[in-house]
Amino acid sequence: GATLMAAPGRAKNPEPAVPPFPLSSYLLANLKADCLNKPFAQRCHDLTTIIEDFPAKELHAIFPWLVENIFGSFDGIISGWNLRCLQGRTSYTEYNVALDFLSPGGPMMKLVYKLQAEEYRYEFPVSHLPGPVKTSIQERILPECSLYHNKVQFPPTGGLNLNLILNPYEYYMFCFAISLLTQRGISTTCPISMSNSAYFILVDRYLKWFLPIEGSVPPIPSSEPGGVVPSPAPRSPTMPFTSYGMHPTSLLKRHVAHQTSVNAADPASQEIWRSETLLQVFVEMWLHHYSLDMYQKMQSPHIKLEVLHYRLSLSSIHPVQSSHQALRTYQESFKPTEEHVLVIRLLLKHLHAFSNSVKSEPISPSGHSHTASPLEEFKRIVIPRFVQQKLYIFLQHCFGHWPLDASFRAVLEMWLSYLQPWRYAAEKQLPSAEAPLRSVSEKWEPFVQENLLLYTKLFVSFLNRALRTDLVSPKNALMVFRAAKVFAQPHLAEMIQRAEQLFLEADLSLPHRQHRLFLTPSLGGSFLSGRAPTITDASFKVKSHVYGLEGQDVQYRQMFGTEVRNLVLRLAQLIGQAQQSARSLSERSAEAGPSQSFLSWFWFGSSDLNGSYLGNDMDEIGQESIRKTDEYLEKALEYLCQIFRLNEAQLSQLILTRGGAAEESGKKLLPDCIEDEDGLTLTPLGRYQIINGLRKFQVAYQGDPELQPIRSYESATLVRLLFRLSLAINERFGNQMERLCAREDFLGSFCRYHLTNLSLVA
Repeated sequence: GATLMAAPGRAKNPEPAVPPFPLSSYLLANLKADCLNKPFAQRCHDLTTIIEDFPAKELHAIFPWLVENIFGSFDGIISGWNLRCLQGRTSYTEYNVALDFLSPGGPMMKLVYKLQAEEYRYEFPVSHLPGPVKTSIQERILPECSLYHNKVQFPPTGGLNLNLILNPYEYYMFCFAISLLTQRGISTTCPISMSNSAYFILVDRYLKWFLPIEGSVPPIPSSEPGGVVPSPAPRSPTMPFTSYGMHPTSLLKRHVAHQTSVNAADPASQEIWRSETLLQVFVEMWLHHYSLDMYQKMQSPHIKLEVLHYRLSLSSIHPVQSSHQALRTYQESFKPTEEHVLVIRLLLKHLHAFSNSVKSEPISPSGHSHTASPLEEFKRIVIPRFVQQKLYIFLQHCFGHWPLDASFRAVLEMWLSYLQPWRYAAEKQLPSAEAPLRSVSEKWEPFVQENLLLYTKLFVSFLNRALRTDLVSPKNALMVFRAAKVFAQPHLAEMIQRAEQLFLEADLSLPHRQHRLFLTPSLGGSFLSGRAPTITDASFKVKSHVYGLEGQDVQYRQMFGTEVRNLVLRLAQLIGQAQQSARSLSERSAEAGPSQSFLSWFWFGSSDLNGSYLGNDMDEIGQESIRKTDEYLEKALEYLCQIFRLNEAQLSQLILTRGGAAEESGKKLLPDCIEDEDGLTLTPLGRYQIINGLRKFQVAYQGDPELQPIRSYESATLVRLLFRLSLAINERFGNQMERLCAREDFLGSFCRYHLTNLSLVA
């Protein structure tokens, strides 16, 4: 079965169809001309009038053009209204007009519902879907997301020019969501913050409208008295597919199939499909991205076997690409942008608030539980069923491929937002500036258990990143502080440790080989933590989560095991070294300030032959940033000690013995290295520090002081000119100066003091 589909007889009007009447062509030509001749606000006003006055037949012909005109083309060439750069502070009128026109209750959505009532269909090219989805569909392997079921149109002539046949609501939301990716190149010229853009505000409004925290989804406005816009019904598939999973149909149809007491006239029952579609589109477009190796890893053995049988049976009928060839087409690496991550964080924060707003079930006097509405049921399963797996893989991709710079803060905050659903609960306390860390309630332990890998494996990935960054930078120090602070919340570390023990304990109730087949959510595994007594013990749920995301052959690294503890100790040592480096920089900058003379502008002021240039050791050099770095690192070290129960006294001694000796004189640290039989050998971190100019070896010139090489911070032309001048003076007056220096009287002493190097004379 499939979800959100149209009746077979009405799905015959895809986008490229010739407009039925010349009026629609005339209307489209006028609208295109208006784009060149009329101001933006006037065009939107005219469109509002057209949507109100014209019948669906004429509006159907202009709908694909209008959507492209707003959101831009799939190839990114047409920028559309450029919603990602539209901000109220710089373009007040256009910003407000665009938001009013595109808001959930605005004219554009009225057009969508008007076309929805007539059951028109539009083509969306599979080639513009996210890489993993596109590749699997082109291999004729249907993704397990029900959003794609029975919607793929395969051309009768063969080839890979596949299209999805979508209803107006689906088509609009697909184009809105994919524009975040297709228009990514345009935003590089926008100096504004993403969180203030029209696109970001629209995402927020759509989430609040279609996934309401209070009440139900507002009903679809009817264009005719007594008319009802039908929710999509299933239709027959247009091509054969092998499915990744064995999903039942949509959430609504599952609910109606199992809850016979649902009132058919209930608006929530009729409108839940919009909520489900919106969420699935956002998740598929924004989160379904990962590298090639992850794509191959996600195909479990039984699925690969099923696909192999299917290909063998199909090979004599339709020649299709081999698996290797199809995978080769998905070699390009996906690089999410900061604004992409910010939008995902907005989605996650709203989903936490949405799922936390679920009502507790009242128990009737007869002892039977009250039947929950479809929206309430949706709230219970929205994160584990629709979001968890794709978010986990997306975060793994970001942790492994994001540059080692301060821009990673966006990914970090998205991850930390997901790990703290209690921050978005209705009963949350008002935070105060100096309040201690708030304790995590026991009610969140099931969430920690069912998301164990997002806590533990991603924390280890963050540790590995932190070990390769320059912690003297305040921005990098802040990221370590933020992660440590979240994990140091009272009771959270204990919950994670208990969940790890539940996973590691022996499970005698099931043969080990069945974990992957029996427990994965795509094969019917339930995640209804508060409502499913059939999943009995917590150990079973934790194993279900880990095997479902990592496969049966997972090699689990304990967050509280010896290996990770050693990584934490290594990070603690680097924190100590970074603190010493920051203090050293502070002292040197304080000393350098008052001692600079006018001659130092011409490099005459330094008497240190081996003096080094401070260079770019910090992204924000200055006393304030150094103070911030020290504070962040000090608190991060304190939090790490709390999380892993480290002895602060022993840790301080370890830091001193490892890095304190090199800092004894208050000078710079050497690059990170280890001592072996060949002497000092650079570690990968040490190489990174040298390549990026963060640290360097103290190389001293040992030759003739008069013939020192020209330094990088000196003017080579000026040094050579002065050297030649000195040579000329010495050749011209050398004999006279030698005779003056040889005298034993006051004049001889004076000349020896000013004309010779006393260390050489001695």
